[in-house]
Amino acid sequence: MKYKQLGGTGLMVSEFCLGTMTFGGTDPMSSAMGALDDQAAGQLVNEALEAGINFFDTANVYGVGESEEILGRSLKGKRHEAVIATKVRFRMGPGPNQVGLSRGHIIQQAEESLKRLGTDYMTFIRFMAPTRLRTGKRPCARWMISFAAAK
Repeated sequence: MKYKQLGGTGLMVSEFCLGTMTFGGTDPMSSAMGALDDQAAGQLVNEALEAGINFFDTANVYGVGESEEILGRSLKGKRHEAVIATKVRFRMGPGPNQVGLSRGHIIQQAEESLKRLGTDYMTFIRFMAPTRLRTGKRPCARWMISFAAAK
């Protein structure tokens, strides 16, 4: 497996990333994508690690959080081998602040993702948003910097 540095982080990630959108979920989108159970997803994660893949992509919205839960269980005892990226933005509840890129929603969802992943850290969190929202020209970029500094 070939590895490359992830931006300016110093982290080395595999050129291949295992996406977990197909892990779990009973919602219509997950069912259409595949909805792998714990056993099948765990086998896939183990095969990826054996092949040298250390980069895993998930999102709070995949399977309405179940994807993160399954990935966390699949990496139990192997967390140190993995670089985990999750994402935030989409609706995670009925309330008006349970969606979007407000500082409150980002922090709440980062904390919930940590619980679902069963870990005390995630490598990074990405915004599921148009590029113009990730350039630093919008408040969400400043909020993310303050969130990272607070942790």
